[in-house]
Amino acid sequence: MVEQAIILPHKSRLSPAALWAGFLSHKWFILTVVVLLGLGLWQGVRLVLGPAVVVDAVKRGHLVETVVASGHVETPFRVEIGSQLTGTVQDVLVEQGEKVTKGQPLIALEQRELKAAVVQAQGAVAQAEARIRQLEELTLPSAKETLTQAQATLRNAQATYDRTAQLEHNGYATRAALDDAQKTLDVARAQMRSAEFQVYTASPGGSDYVMAQTLLNQARANLDTAESRLGYATITAPRDGVLITRAVERGSVVQPGKALLVLAPAGDVQLVLQIDERNLGKIALGQKALASADAYPDRRFAAAITYINPGVDISRASVEVKLTVADPPEYLRQDMTVSVDIEVATKNDALVLPVRSVHDVLSGAPWVLGVRDGRASKLPVKVGLRGNSHIEIVDGLSTGDVAIPQSSGVLTGQRLRPVLP
Repeated sequence: MVEQAIILPHKSRLSPAALWAGFLSHKWFILTVVVLLGLGLWQGVRLVLGPAVVVDAVKRGHLVETVVASGHVETPFRVEIGSQLTGTVQDVLVEQGEKVTKGQPLIALEQRELKAAVVQAQGAVAQAEARIRQLEELTLPSAKETLTQAQATLRNAQATYDRTAQLEHNGYATRAALDDAQKTLDVARAQMRSAEFQVYTASPGGSDYVMAQTLLNQARANLDTAESRLGYATITAPRDGVLITRAVERGSVVQPGKALLVLAPAGDVQLVLQIDERNLGKIALGQKALASADAYPDRRFAAAITYINPGVDISRASVEVKLTVADPPEYLRQDMTVSVDIEVATKNDALVLPVRSVHDVLSGAPWVLGVRDGRASKLPVKVGLRGNSHIEIVDGLSTGDVAIPQSSGVLTGQRLRPVLP
């Protein structure tokens, strides 16, 4: 029997080219298997360790507590400018929003009647002054001359009477001659008294002079009144400032007591806020603040509390607070809306946590969702100062502890993997 040897073919190693060709021919199957294995591994990790959740860490840092409020800009007071007389507006010399200086003309009224009144008053003054000059230059010198003549006449009459009386006593003159001398003497004395009276009345302090001086004073007072009324026809700015309201046009008939323009005086600027009454205990006079206009939110300026209304607005449960801006920026406008952060407290090396991770901050029992043994755990905390984005943790957490933000959607007891941002 002849034995035949069976020769098997030699098994050789596959080349890289053959392997690549095999991968390409089955690439979608291989990729599907790899993706499924990855998903299974990821789901397994999630089931065992829970989903990855971004958490906030408790740290130490500087914390500033602020009270935030909105309000508007206004000056400490405003000046309403009106007319002091009734008249027709001839021209309005300024526009709303224009800066004006003290004494600058703002409104011009019709002046024809007022100018005529001034001319009439000036004529009355000139007439009264002429009457004074007449007394001083004519009446008084004439009265003094008349007095001098009366004195001379009286001396002659007295001498004649004395001689006639002596002759009548000696029997050389008749009684009729003495009576004539007496009459002449009486007339001279009357003329003397009349001349003295004329001198007195024409002299300063006399009745005629006082009357003339009174008429002059009245005429001058009427002239001052007429000139003042003429001045009122040009309404001027009482002080430097900005015109924020204009309620008058050319041709309007204006009357006293009606505001035509409103002036915001230059100087300090105030921010008027309405603070929630719950924050009343936190604010105090002199506290510093940073403010920004809503139109320029990236530009902040300093202010300080200078007024706190002693009463509470019961309808809005708020308190009016005013802050003074010592160095107001140029872009601020009257009644512009502003947002203000009032610094009410500050603390260094405080234990802080982002506000987003603290639940029920305004209640009496705030709490956080911490992480204990890989699960979300509700932890009560005690809070202190509250800033814009962070809050002080007084008790319940330590440095390095983490808390889950409220927006994460994690429930108490849920397994998770904390991840720091």
